[in-house]
Amino acid sequence: MRHKAWMAIAGTALLLVGCGQQQPGSNGNAGGDAAAYPTASVQLIAPAAPGGGWDSTARSMQAAIEADGLAPEGVEVVNIAGAGGTIGLSQFVTRTDPNTLMVTGATLVGAIATNESAVSLDDIVPIARITEEHHIVVVPANSPFQNMGDLVNAMKADIGAVSIAGGSAGGTDQITAGLIAEAAGLDPSRVNYVAFSGGGESLAALLGGQVSAGISNVQEYLPQVQSGELRALGVTSPERAEGVDIPTLTEQGIDVQFANWRCILAPPNTTDEQASQVTAWLDTVHDSQAWQDAVKKNGWTDAYLTGADFQSFFDDQKTEIRATLTKLGLVKG
Repeated sequence: MRHKAWMAIAGTALLLVGCGQQQPGSNGNAGGDAAAYPTASVQLIAPAAPGGGWDSTARSMQAAIEADGLAPEGVEVVNIAGAGGTIGLSQFVTRTDPNTLMVTGATLVGAIATNESAVSLDDIVPIARITEEHHIVVVPANSPFQNMGDLVNAMKADIGAVSIAGGSAGGTDQITAGLIAEAAGLDPSRVNYVAFSGGGESLAALLGGQVSAGISNVQEYLPQVQSGELRALGVTSPERAEGVDIPTLTEQGIDVQFANWRCILAPPNTTDEQASQVTAWLDTVHDSQAWQDAVKKNGWTDAYLTGADFQSFFDDQKTEIRATLTKLGLVKG
């Protein structure tokens, strides 16, 4: 069986046509009225510090919405950092105004489990998945590892001797590292994963030769790959991405595909009618040229999904991510 774990579901989102996904503008919005939303200024909560993926997504949305005049009273981005997003979530669940939304994603699902958060995603209303990003595995330019086979063979010889840098513990970078180990027949809990609070710190560790390899979203390391400072060993996409001619893990015999997704959530007690209005509005935002340009500029994959399809995806992810984190030894079974 393919070692996809929870990302198998995320990976299928790339097939935006013919896989049961509704098309943009027809995502279960019967009864929704975009003109009825927003009723006030929109507040986008990014449960992380400025500069990260959630923050950049929120600010790109803010710019696109304001460029096309889709929020007459404007958009404000609010950063609430800490504990992998769970601090922001704990404040978000106290909100009652559907004009306040949260921009978050897969990492928050893992953070809730690893931090044993008192607040869970059962307390909010899922609205839409908006983007995906695949991961890239890199090594310093002077590394002896030329491809994924070299890296995996070194892990098989001594898994503890191969240190892998990435983002916060329990996040999607660490999950990817564990899945690579599992695909190679190794114990995921034995991976020597070195967690950093941000991409800048992990990059410094890679360039300084302090770690053997690094895992992050493709755009995080791509500039250094293109400049020759880092060597790309593989990407977790099903196929090589256009303009990023890097071998996939799958074509190198490592049966792992992965996409780190981001989404929009509404506060607790959001009614079905309000959720429909928010969704109809997001359909308009998604279809706007300004947002499509932002997706392309940031190297994201458009993975827009709403309604019952997104609810099903969201519920599956909560279960599958926890199962993967249990294999990594980060969560008790």
